[in-house]
Amino acid sequence: MSKSSSLELYVSVDVGCHRHQIAMGLSNGKFLEAFEIAHQPAGFREFFSRVETQEARYGCPVSVAMEAYNGYARPLDSLVLLHEYRLYNINNLKFARFKEIFPGAAKTDALDARKGLELFQLRDHLPLAKQVLQEVGMTPEENRVLKRLTRRRRRLVNEKTRVLNNLQADLQAVCPNLLAITNEAENLWFLRFLTSTDRLSKLARVHRKTLLKIPGIGVKYADTIQSWQKEAQWSSEVEWVGEMIQEDAARVLELHEKIKALEAKMAKVSERSTMARLLDSIPGFGLICASELAGEIGTLERFQSEASLSLYFGMAHLDNSSGKKTGSKPSKHLNIRAKAAMLIAVDRHRKQVPASQRYYEKKRAEGKGHNPAIRALGRHLCRIIYKMLKEERPYQIRE
Repeated sequence: MSKSSSLELYVSVDVGCHRHQIAMGLSNGKFLEAFEIAHQPAGFREFFSRVETQEARYGCPVSVAMEAYNGYARPLDSLVLLHEYRLYNINNLKFARFKEIFPGAAKTDALDARKGLELFQLRDHLPLAKQVLQEVGMTPEENRVLKRLTRRRRRLVNEKTRVLNNLQADLQAVCPNLLAITNEAENLWFLRFLTSTDRLSKLARVHRKTLLKIPGIGVKYADTIQSWQKEAQWSSEVEWVGEMIQEDAARVLELHEKIKALEAKMAKVSERSTMARLLDSIPGFGLICASELAGEIGTLERFQSEASLSLYFGMAHLDNSSGKKTGSKPSKHLNIRAKAAMLIAVDRHRKQVPASQRYYEKKRAEGKGHNPAIRALGRHLCRIIYKMLKEERPYQIRE
């Protein structure tokens, strides 16, 4: 059959951890069927088999909506896009508001799938229903890879920070003056020194010749360590805590190498990403922040305007005024990873661009704190970023 221009096949998916509920119907309001699939290859095959059967029967285009796009929806969401079906994300917060206005008889996953189908069928007639559905465009592969790499790097960095905090606390309790020989326990030469013996207490007896063989320790650090060795004192806990300290030091060294390897991969992938290269052209953004932002943005087609991009980055707040009271509140739809990367990048950017520094100082003079002033500058940069990505041209400083 030839595809009808007026009719469309709607598929609503309520995503679960192990099983997904499906409801199918037509854009004219007709309900077709509901079924359940397992989150495994056999279940995905059943899903597309049933969709293709209805598609062939009615000869109309297919649109799929998922309440939990990404997350547990992977890889079903990617397979939907590969089948060239239109994919929509059901905004959870707005969907909850929709269900408050149009309540169902009960709350189950199967009923949620039917409710999603009802929402789909009403989107051309009800503004609220249209707002709940956000179309998902095909994201360039290099940006999808950057998203995975940068999120993995962020998890490792957070783990490294936690282990370092534990390491420093234990060192302070076991041998405070050992920690005093370095300003930061994260220094690689210090971590290698901690792991250079089989017992922590033996560090007080390491010879100078052995010290100089440890990578990163030269004459200056060897002198510092030998000065400490003359006054080294250990608490009674060193017998059992010393092993923990050395394990933590070895783990930090391991994480350092893994993060370094991830950053090398990110550098190669970002060369293929137009978005990452454009963002990297902004002074202060650098490889890490540019890669994180490119991965979290994915495709600019997700955003209707620079205002929606600013809300996603957490650089703009929503109006929260009532009566004589004026105020604002942060959006619940911001991306916390993109916001963190943006705050770091903007702070570095204003230190490198005089005009941005002047804008920051102007906001501080108006009484804003550091973070609000950075967000104000970030809001201004979002306008520039949106236009840069839209027109695919790099950042330029105009005299």
